[in-house]
Amino acid sequence: MQVAITCRHGSIRPELREHITQKAEKLVRYLNTVSEIDVTIEFEGPRVDVEMLVEIEGFHTIVAQVEGEDAGATFDKTMHKMEHQIHKYKEKHRDHKHKTSIKDVLQQVEEKTDEASAEP
Repeated sequence: MQVAITCRHGSIRPELREHITQKAEKLVRYLNTVSEIDVTIEFEGPRVDVEMLVEIEGFHTIVAQVEGEDAGATFDKTMHKMEHQIHKYKEKHRDHKHKTSIKDVLQQVEEKTDEASAEP
């Protein structure tokens, strides 16, 4: 997985860059199909605009964008927003169907009860 950090009209401290990289890499913990993460920090006078793009399986992209005063705090808000969106994506794409049919499960239960009653 690759984390790309881009700054426009300014720069960030190396400590903040490391913080952003570590936090962004934790997104894989929520969804293991993340292939690329792009973080763009744009400085516009006193305002900071942080945009995060997470590419999933090469063809889905989730976007989170937050504006604020401080780059670190704004990134944390963006990260929280992204985590929420990933949870929504994961829930939407979860397979809610059962692997075995109810008929098969009932048949297995009946077989186990028959075996238990047959034993002395």
